Amino acid sequence: MRKRFFLGLIPFLFCILALWKTAPAQTTLASGEGVLRLHVIAASDSEEDQRAKLRVRDAILPLFSKAESYEDARAFLLTHGREIQTTAEATLRACGCDDGVQLSLGTETFPDRVYGETLFPAGEYDALCVRIGPAAGHNWWCVLFPPLCIVSDTGEPIDLNDVEPESVLWNWLKSLF
Repeated sequence: MRKRFFLGLIPFLFCILALWKTAPAQTTLASGEGVLRLHVIAASDSEEDQRAKLRVRDAILPLFSKAESYEDARAFLLTHGREIQTTAEATLRACGCDDGVQLSLGTETFPDRVYGETLFPAGEYDALCVRIGPAAGHNWWCVLFPPLCIVSDTGEPIDLNDVEPESVLWNWLKSLF
C-alpha cells in the first residue's frame, strides 16, 4: 500500500519540480554607484583561451581581497595597475600563452544579473576591463566591489548564476530511494 502511494505521488512531484523556479531577487540595486565590476575578455573562443581567461580571473580576484569599500577597490586599481597587468600576463605565460593584456577602467554596459538576492539591473557600471590579446572571445564578468565574485573552499570563484538551486522537495525525494 505504501509503495503504491509513493508511486502515485511521483508523477505529481515531478510536475511540481518541473514548474519550480528559483526565487526572484529580493533586492534591486538602485544605481551602479559604489559598484566596481570586473570584465575579462578572452583572446578567442578556443578551449585554451577560455581556460586562460578563467585563470587570469582567478589570479586577479585575490588582489582585491583587502578592499573594504568601492573607493578602496578603485584606489587599488589606480595605484596597482601595473601589478594587476603583470599578474595577468604571468598567468598567461604559465598557461603557455604569449598574448598581452590590456587593462582599462571605464564605464561599461552590462545586462541584468542576479547575485544572491540582489538584482543588478542592466545599465552602465564602472568596470575594470581585462582584454587578453585581440579580445575576440567570450567574456566573463562579476562584481569586484561589493565582493560578489564568490570564491569556493578551494579558492575558485563561483558565479552565483551558475549555482544550481537546492530543492528541499528534491532532497526529500532522493532520500526515499
